[in-house]
Amino acid sequence: MSERICFVISPIGDPDSETRKRSDQVFKHVIAPAVLALGYHAVRADHISEPGMITSQVIQHIVDDPLVIADLTDRNPNVFYELAIRHAIRKPLVQLIRKGDSIPFDVAGSRTIHVDHRDLDSVDTAKSEIAAQVKSLQIDAGKLETPISVALDLQVLRASSNPEQRSMGDVLAAMTELRAAVGNIDEQLKKSDKLSTIMIHEAFVRRDVENEHMKARLMSASRELREVARQLTILSDTADEAQSKQLTDLLIKLEKVLVVLPEA
Repeated sequence: MSERICFVISPIGDPDSETRKRSDQVFKHVIAPAVLALGYHAVRADHISEPGMITSQVIQHIVDDPLVIADLTDRNPNVFYELAIRHAIRKPLVQLIRKGDSIPFDVAGSRTIHVDHRDLDSVDTAKSEIAAQVKSLQIDAGKLETPISVALDLQVLRASSNPEQRSMGDVLAAMTELRAAVGNIDEQLKKSDKLSTIMIHEAFVRRDVENEHMKARLMSASRELREVARQLTILSDTADEAQSKQLTDLLIKLEKVLVVLPEA
């Protein structure tokens, strides 16, 4: 079997960055071995060594290579720009994303492989799924649907002279708009959940600060009251019998208050 190119679209990041480390590991341990078994040589943008404009070379690979794998992790803008080009030409494409990441609703309709590169079972599963998708595309690449191809098909249907096709196009367009609306609501709910978590954390922080302030005020009051109690004790020793009784009663009441106050 002759070796063909599988171009890999992924976030790359700066050398030694966490993004670069993850992309390198996913490329080396997941993508490259999975496609090599099918006769493809995996190449990423930073592997291109030919002279010339890197942007033009990347687009050339995206347009010409028989297979593209796109890693949607971290929603990198360059990845989605390059992904859109591949969507437009409707050629064999496999999407993957870090396990636990949410898929943007724009491409959520496309089958996407979830992978945790630190979990060997997840790596094996992802490699098997890549192989299965590639084999399916090799049998019938025409069945690949992308958001752009679906939008173009809808335009053709809605412009058709056939009333049934126009009606079908209208129904599908309405379903697409509904799906986009649901996707937007889902994104907003996720943002709302994150905001609620932040607000709860801030409320606890404020409560802790207020508790500290209250504790400081109580300790200050405790010190003052204990000083008053000390002075009353001194006065009761020199007072007459009636005054001494009044002072003793005050001290008893004061001691009851001091019991519930923190030690200064």
